[in-house]
Amino acid sequence: MEKFVMLRFSQLIFTFAIACLSLSGVVQAEGYLTSIGKGADRIPVVVVKGTPYEMGKQQGELIKADATEMIQSLMKKIQTAEPERCSNASLDAAWKAIAPHTDARFKAELRGFAEGTGMSLTLLQRAHALPVVMDYSCSSIAAWGSATKDGHLYQTRNLDWTMELGAQDYPCITVYIPSEGIPHVNITFAGFIGANTGMNAKGIVLSEMGDSPGKDYPFNMNGVHFTTLFRQVMYDADGLEPAIDIFKNAKRMKKYHYVVGDGANLRAVKMLAHAPDLVIWNDNDPKDELAPQVMKNLVYQDEGRGAFQPLQKVYGKIGAPEMIDIACQIPIKGGNILDVVYDATALEFWVSYAEKQTEAYQRPFVHFKLKDYLK
Repeated sequence: MEKFVMLRFSQLIFTFAIACLSLSGVVQAEGYLTSIGKGADRIPVVVVKGTPYEMGKQQGELIKADATEMIQSLMKKIQTAEPERCSNASLDAAWKAIAPHTDARFKAELRGFAEGTGMSLTLLQRAHALPVVMDYSCSSIAAWGSATKDGHLYQTRNLDWTMELGAQDYPCITVYIPSEGIPHVNITFAGFIGANTGMNAKGIVLSEMGDSPGKDYPFNMNGVHFTTLFRQVMYDADGLEPAIDIFKNAKRMKKYHYVVGDGANLRAVKMLAHAPDLVIWNDNDPKDELAPQVMKNLVYQDEGRGAFQPLQKVYGKIGAPEMIDIACQIPIKGGNILDVVYDATALEFWVSYAEKQTEAYQRPFVHFKLKDYLK
């Protein structure tokens, strides 16, 4: 009887302590680290839950070693290669320019990430300003309805940057389950919380192509950068029209193309965002910059690397294997660090990261199902 009373008393004390901690805001939502793929194809998957700050801190704690190594290595290499453009002063100025236009949730998450990893917030701000001052090119295709074998919306994303910096050796997929907002997944690199591509639980999928050439530098950086804007879209857009509205209302900077797909409502658009202008093309649009090489239920931007003919050959039969095949034909070879093919209707994707000097298009694709992490 005495043991039972003591056990019951201990349980009450524990429950009371948890309640007090909850009221004081100390208890964090649970996050965890897992992976997909095996061996050399293994990709870490971080699942985080809660407020932006909590999710940033959880992620920082879970991938502290890889994130710290990646950020420190990246900064050292890029500041050696580009000592003026990527100097601390240049990156600080870039962050100062974009900060007023950056979603408050992103900045809160970055503070939490700094806390979780032990890296300084200033260092992380500089690292997240690197895409702002750099130039790079990519490609994307979206197909749906009559263009695909099952009507699903499939979308590609080739990220072509530079192999020498080694970001590809720190693959990381982060699943966000926010206390407010739409769950979403960011296919990224350890230490970088901005989104080069991603998908939310409503089937909104995002791809980008950089159009600003090096000769345009120094860029006008007084606006929102797409890597933070994509996170905002994934948090808030439950359909294509709300996503488009976010792009329309954003203060644009530099020159980009975007492909934005909606896997639930089966539609995608291509955008030309050369600040301050924004042009939006639908499928089979005679005004599309690539016309007459356009098709119904399909939009794309391949920067002239030959996607049209392969797409014609598989039109009406497009699925993940066909999209993977075409995606692997159109990257900028020598700098293809990441390829993703989404089935935004089924909320899944296939992803390949480069490894060392073996490019993404040369490596196996690993399958990921977002629904598995939302249960």
